[in-house]
Amino acid sequence: MLLLAAAWPLGARADAAPKPATPPTPWAAFRTPTLHPPRAIGGYSAGCIEGAVALPLTGDGFRVAKPERHRVFGHPLLVGMIRDLGHKLVELHLAPLSVGDLGQPRGGPAPTGHASHQTGLDVDLWFLPPLKGEAQSMVDRAKMQPSEKFTAAVMRELTLAAMDARVERIFVNPVLKRALCERVTGDRSWLHKLRPWWGHDDHFHVRLACPPDSPACTPQAPLPPGDGCGELAWWFDEKAQADREKGHQTYAAKVGAAPPLPEGCKVLLDEK
Repeated sequence: MLLLAAAWPLGARADAAPKPATPPTPWAAFRTPTLHPPRAIGGYSAGCIEGAVALPLTGDGFRVAKPERHRVFGHPLLVGMIRDLGHKLVELHLAPLSVGDLGQPRGGPAPTGHASHQTGLDVDLWFLPPLKGEAQSMVDRAKMQPSEKFTAAVMRELTLAAMDARVERIFVNPVLKRALCERVTGDRSWLHKLRPWWGHDDHFHVRLACPPDSPACTPQAPLPPGDGCGELAWWFDEKAQADREKGHQTYAAKVGAAPPLPEGCKVLLDEK
């Protein structure tokens, strides 16, 4: 297990590895969305969005953690999901939701920070409100176990998000997925939505399915049946260390890259 932590700590951010500088993308220059009905175009890591709406910086049960990044735009379904989750947290007297990045005003590739979040259907939600301006990790990296901060209240927040019918999958740290597999009793139907992925120890990444109003949206492959708890061994197997590192480097290389976008996105670049 120590070898695993040394090669690639599962509690580290997925974009923490050094990356070569990438040129600014034209998508980052837009300050406003297009004035069209909402429509997600392309794939989560190679797409854009028409008619995005902005999540308010504060609301009932939520607050945008990094407003200076100006990544508060998404499909109305995504904004509605965040608002509804905030309302539920207030009703349950839980800590307010700290919202990380949604997307840029017209989606598209960001210059830094994410390979996805391009179609207005992704959002990073912090497990806890920030401490000294930074997100709080839920993983004890030395022990490769959840930290004491990963409480029942935090798990409840994650459960509420996963049980939302609009949510297709949620990326979480493999250590946290393993802990939930061990701790959750009763209804476990929502566990299959939790997908282990590098980083994601201080936030969970919520992804919606392609909306009915977006025929040009490219869906991901359907999730496999079951709760996914039997698929975790690879993340903790020392023999798979080289494969994990190779996989992470492949992922990290995509962060900030500008993959080819669908033809439908080119029109958005020309609109004022």
